[in-house]
Amino acid sequence: MTADVSLAAGDPGSDAGEPRWLDAEEQQAWRAWLYSAQLLLDRLDRELTHATGISHAYYEILVALSETEGRMMRMSELADRCLSSRSRLSHAVSRLEERGWVRRQVCPDDGRGQLAVLTDDGFAALEAAAPVHVESVRTHLFDQLSPQQVAAMRDLGETLLRHLGTR
Repeated sequence: MTADVSLAAGDPGSDAGEPRWLDAEEQQAWRAWLYSAQLLLDRLDRELTHATGISHAYYEILVALSETEGRMMRMSELADRCLSSRSRLSHAVSRLEERGWVRRQVCPDDGRGQLAVLTDDGFAALEAAAPVHVESVRTHLFDQLSPQQVAAMRDLGETLLRHLGTR
């Protein structure tokens, strides 16, 4: 939504209860970023699923596990890492278990928590899917940007990560 932004919250004379509406340029920037990110993620998911049978969400779970010591992670930490609810992650891990790519085991530290463990078959599936994924990322993102835009994208991402932190 746009509205008159002549008085933003915090400006002298503004009503602190009023929203700080986006101006036309901010609205265009927001919509371009939002829609392009959604389209990119949709394209990556479709191409990866079509070529490998692995959805982008499942791929990210496999990647997260592959990057940890022993290729295992507490289910709660994995949910946080994948920006997923615990129930959604549990369902995804169940599907990955059916494929033999992940197994669960009791956490030896406390006996209550569960670990998701990437199996050798899961790692092999990830290795086979990685070239498809990286080519899609290169084709649909990096090949479309100049080196200056890539640097700006990194700066923007790092700024937002510092602000938003982790869940």
